[in-house]
Amino acid sequence: MLKCVLGLIALICCSSASEVPQIFQNFNIVPDIITVAPKDNLKVKYLTGGGLEVLCGTRAEPSQVESTPWVTWHADHNSLYTLVMVDPDARPSVREWRHWLVMNIPGNLVTKGDVVTPYAGPSPPPGSGFHRYIVLAYKQLGKLDIGDLKSAPREQFRVAQFAEDFALGRPVAGNFLQVSR
Repeated sequence: MLKCVLGLIALICCSSASEVPQIFQNFNIVPDIITVAPKDNLKVKYLTGGGLEVLCGTRAEPSQVESTPWVTWHADHNSLYTLVMVDPDARPSVREWRHWLVMNIPGNLVTKGDVVTPYAGPSPPPGSGFHRYIVLAYKQLGKLDIGDLKSAPREQFRVAQFAEDFALGRPVAGNFLQVSR
């Protein structure tokens, strides 16, 4: 019942950027995944599967989120950004599973960035309940060397540690969806 109420609150409230920090706390993204919530809403829209627009906590079927989404946020077009998507609810041996990582994005032009990890649509194991899929944008201090990241495994990725390792600071925008089978 509480999850239903929180989901309804998320759908009503997350269209406002000022509500993002509270929703991230309500769903334990803060402090479970990151220590400080983004201040702005990351716009995420899947153009296939009926054109699903993600509002913080939107529930979806795997078939609705198979293809790479269109993503945008308020960006300084003279700066570079990193975009990452993780599943923190994957089983403990693989938690956080990295679904997508793009670095050195000019402004919010995701397709112009360096794809480190190609998009893999959410597909939680049957019977594992709803998984949160968190999408975050970070402003970079400059161009980053992706080095060995392309060959790094998707599993056991830690967004907070990654942000610290690359001096990304707090995420500037974020959103999340919930997917179940």
